[in-house]
Amino acid sequence: MALFLVLAGFTGTFIAFYDELETLAHPEFMLVKPAPNQAMVSPVTLAEGLQKKYPDAMFSRLKLQQHEGESMSFFIRAKPGFPENALINNEIFVNPYTGEILAERKWGDITQGTINLLPFIYRLHFSLALEKIGRYALGIVALIWSLDCFVGAYLTFPAPQRKSTTKNKQKAKDTHWLIRWWKAWKVRWQSGFSKVNFDLHRAGGLWVWAMLFVFAWSSVAFNLREVYNPLMDSVFVKQNFGKDLPKLSKLLTNPDLDLRKALDKGRELMQQVSIEKGFKIHHEARVNYDANKGVYSYIVNSDLDISEKTNNTAVMFSATSGKLLAVYLPTSVANGDTITEWLLALHMAHVWGLPMQIFVSAMGLLVVGLTVTGIIIWFKKRKSRAVVHQIKNSNSYKNLNPFKLK
Repeated sequence: MALFLVLAGFTGTFIAFYDELETLAHPEFMLVKPAPNQAMVSPVTLAEGLQKKYPDAMFSRLKLQQHEGESMSFFIRAKPGFPENALINNEIFVNPYTGEILAERKWGDITQGTINLLPFIYRLHFSLALEKIGRYALGIVALIWSLDCFVGAYLTFPAPQRKSTTKNKQKAKDTHWLIRWWKAWKVRWQSGFSKVNFDLHRAGGLWVWAMLFVFAWSSVAFNLREVYNPLMDSVFVKQNFGKDLPKLSKLLTNPDLDLRKALDKGRELMQQVSIEKGFKIHHEARVNYDANKGVYSYIVNSDLDISEKTNNTAVMFSATSGKLLAVYLPTSVANGDTITEWLLALHMAHVWGLPMQIFVSAMGLLVVGLTVTGIIIWFKKRKSRAVVHQIKNSNSYKNLNPFKLK
């Protein structure tokens, strides 16, 4: 666990500022300088242009939100029937004002150099850069970590105190359980290394216990849905959002609704749902296509989203008929979804702006520190047990007569 947590904590300090660091590292393709009064080309038109340049590729997800002075990234994948390695790169950066391709990369492939440094750190953080195997490994560690949060908190509780026979009320007050527990929240800075290390581990974990549990349990949500979903579903109400839709016998690669028509239909359906449910749409986020089920998902940011970065208000509709199939509202409908939305938003520092990003970044270093101090405590106890075991098995210990000891 220690090795995994140190890696996850250290990489997490960078992930909290992923977009900012990407822009700082590669302004040549992350930023663009438009001509005066130059308007941006619509994302669909840009995608259609890329489709002509990459005829073997398809878009399963199209970003819709555009920002002044920033490039747009498009993720592509090989069309069915083509090998996965048919495309050298799967992420393309485009100038939204001209349609010019600024850069390409195979997202997360560190062999391409520094252009993939931040994506590679992201892969390390979420899957050890081992994809499915790493995702499950970190998911299992996160599950153990979630349980360990409660075990660790329990171990800080003061031991039960014997019944006092004193009549001094002030002394009885001073020995109250909460007062004795308060010592666990403090660090004895003037003591030796061992005590300071122990206090840093214990007090450090207590002061940020709630956020540590948020990180642990949200990591289970990210990496081990096979455990997270059944547990949450058994306690809380969650929306289905098309999970029970059957897969088609054959991939629908050329639906009746192309991207442009799908976008129009998505806007129409979302507008209807917003009036019916009484929420306000802030901005478009993306449109996804699932060829396995033949459905589109149109996603926006609304006042039901936790923040402007959590774009999860969605409608799902048929790619052939345009019929509305499902609606997902991130909050106010199902408490299980609301809790999950908050867990993931806190983990990703998608709420409360820059202060939360700094806090989450610092939490990454704190996780590393708590892990290291915990290992030092474990090692010292292990060493002490080894010494005691050695003494007990020595001949001098076995020959001791306890009745002659003073």
